[in-house]
Amino acid sequence: MESDRRSFIKYVVTGSIVAGCPVDLALLAAPAKAVPAVDGEHNEICHQVRDGHHFPSPQASTRHDVVIVGGGVSGLSAAWFLRDMDFLLIEKEDHFGGNAFLEEYQGQAYATGAAYETTDSSAWGLCKELNIQPLPISNPDGLIINGEFVPQAWRSGLDHLPYKDSVRESFKKFKQDMMRLDLKALAGQMDAMPFIQLLRAYAPELTTWWDTYGPSNWGATAENTSAFTALDDFQDFANEDNKDNRVTFPGGLGAITKKLAEQLKATHADRLLPGATTVAVEQSQDAVTVTYVQHGDVKAVSAKAVIMATPKFITRRLVAGLPDAQKAAMAKMRYAPYAVVNLIFNEPVFNGGYDTWCPGNTFSDVIVADWVVRNEPGYEQKNNILTFYTPLRERDRAKLLSESDCRSIASNVLRDWQKLLPTTNTEPLEVHIYRRGHPMFMSTPLTHTQFIPAARRPVGRIFFANTDSVGPVSTTAGGIDSARRSVEEMNSMLNGHKA
Repeated sequence: MESDRRSFIKYVVTGSIVAGCPVDLALLAAPAKAVPAVDGEHNEICHQVRDGHHFPSPQASTRHDVVIVGGGVSGLSAAWFLRDMDFLLIEKEDHFGGNAFLEEYQGQAYATGAAYETTDSSAWGLCKELNIQPLPISNPDGLIINGEFVPQAWRSGLDHLPYKDSVRESFKKFKQDMMRLDLKALAGQMDAMPFIQLLRAYAPELTTWWDTYGPSNWGATAENTSAFTALDDFQDFANEDNKDNRVTFPGGLGAITKKLAEQLKATHADRLLPGATTVAVEQSQDAVTVTYVQHGDVKAVSAKAVIMATPKFITRRLVAGLPDAQKAAMAKMRYAPYAVVNLIFNEPVFNGGYDTWCPGNTFSDVIVADWVVRNEPGYEQKNNILTFYTPLRERDRAKLLSESDCRSIASNVLRDWQKLLPTTNTEPLEVHIYRRGHPMFMSTPLTHTQFIPAARRPVGRIFFANTDSVGPVSTTAGGIDSARRSVEEMNSMLNGHKA
């Protein structure tokens, strides 16, 4: 970033770096003539919770039928399903959406996470309820490797991979071998096995590809990935008989949470409590008390039931009285740090494929933000906004706390991108960095079949949602499914039925 041209690039940093609690974002150092806009909060409260600080226990000021903790897609969906009841939704950020959060640049939407869903998922059904229409992607994933763009890499593209013949044959053999497996019959065995054990029989370039794909989709490299998780996904996207049924909005699935928040605010504004950090959840025989901090004041509300739509690493620190085995299961779940870098260009740079994988770089894949509307009649691409998913290793989580490290992450993304293809060697107008410390649970061995089922069991009047209550990977549909299940479990309890 030393050239004169780059000294004019504007850097914008947003996003929480600790899921489930606010964070303090220090001002990012900027080049001359660039003044970054930085949005952030404070992380003192959540660090106090982490360190076991005891907060005061005030009397509950109000009572509700249900309190929902967490305003991401799972919490918002639970509120939507409960809109005929007396609910209160408590969210630590000043906006709703969680990891499915949409941002805009001059009216153009771009993603900070949550890229797409499918027409057979619960997200599709919820979109119909909300009267919004996701659009088809119709573009199986491509690949950029050795200076070449290969569309539909795992389908028709296998014959065109820019590798030597022996490597191409190894990719083909891997596909043939894995597609033959009866994954349903082998689910338990495969979920207990690290995926790397299956990859050792093939060319190392395959491991490189999966070490790019896995961290972006479920937070883990092949060494730490459940073989079931990888193959469950692979048998779907590599099957040439499967039509690409993925759908999305311009800028990703943040359009769903945006619509949920808008509709809930229109009718239930008094039931939505942003900017409030939950610090304790304690239940008695006939009620649950939720204590939270808002604007420096410690407050409490009570409810007949509580839905925890928060990640389990936060949940286990907030909920008192969890059974030891359930708390242990939550503690075994691991979470990946994640940065999303958006490069904004004022000219066409890349429109070759919706989601394109780039193994061997500091980012995993790149998404064209307006892919689903780019060919609509009358549409003109004002800016080419490219979203780069940039998952980090667990050991690198602290880099998201550092000004210089965050800028280095974005600079490395830009550097690597500019070297991939001749058309990519251009400078962006702006670089937007969205950083999260623990947004995605890692699909490690046994997470899907053992840890998640044990972690999501209702405890008295407390029920557990969030994408890490479903599996095998973190998805928007999983968040919606977990919300629906927790609402059903809660209603059953309130109606006097035993779980």
